[in-house]
Amino acid sequence: MINEKQGFSVNGYVMLLVILVIASVILHQFLTADKIAGGVFVIKGIIGGLASFCLAGFFMVQPNQGKVMTLFGKYVGTVKNEGLRWTIPFFVRKNVSLRIRNFESAKIKVNDNQGNPIEIATIVVWSVTDTAEAVFEVDNYESYVVIQSESALRNLASSYPYDPRDDEEAEIALRSHPAEISVHLRDEIQDRLGRAGITVHEARISHLAYAQEIASAMLQRQQAAAIIAARNRIVEGAVGMVEMALHRLSEKEIVNLDEERKAAMVSNLLVVLCGDKSTQPVVNTGSIY
Repeated sequence: MINEKQGFSVNGYVMLLVILVIASVILHQFLTADKIAGGVFVIKGIIGGLASFCLAGFFMVQPNQGKVMTLFGKYVGTVKNEGLRWTIPFFVRKNVSLRIRNFESAKIKVNDNQGNPIEIATIVVWSVTDTAEAVFEVDNYESYVVIQSESALRNLASSYPYDPRDDEEAEIALRSHPAEISVHLRDEIQDRLGRAGITVHEARISHLAYAQEIASAMLQRQQAAAIIAARNRIVEGAVGMVEMALHRLSEKEIVNLDEERKAAMVSNLLVVLCGDKSTQPVVNTGSIY
């Protein structure tokens, strides 16, 4: 495995000043020297040519970017210092962005762990942290990020149910536990991209839905589950209110009811409290018996 290391480079402005000084000295001597001294001209020409050749060693490094340098196919280091830099002109330099990037995957269809077909997509926020691994360990690190992220998303979707089962309230599901799912997704993508020098900062599900062929049936199921849950809460509250009413009547000795009339009162109160439509009151003006 090739790991990132610091590449050789110097301040470009200092090197530019040195080259200009050398060129000025050579030009001055060329204009003032004796024309008979041909050997001196040749030496000065060679020095001038080298100075011109050194100009090919200048390059610019933008903020949050790096230059990966190779010499005849061998990795020699990465330069991350911003501004104008100079290095050996024989070094081949490749630009790699270190900025934070993100992409949204396409909507993919996959079965959850209960076999239900679902549509899911994700947004991944990532950046390059090891330029040598990103350039030399994989053929195209940007394509590698996309393919591996979608593969991790498929594996995640098939490991969890879309909704938690009714008998397991604490079960982690794709829809009910977004925070836990995001952490798991980020960790799984990071495991796949770590070998390419990529750091995953965040991964979240951007789209989650049942596939069209079962969406209608699953919507009815969700509506039925919601109605049952609401009815359970209503019945639980109604029973508590009836119990409280009977206790208050007995405690304050407002009226004494036998078991048959208690049963009738409980039935009437439950009908009033649990009914989904408003009830019509009936006023009894006769004897209590």
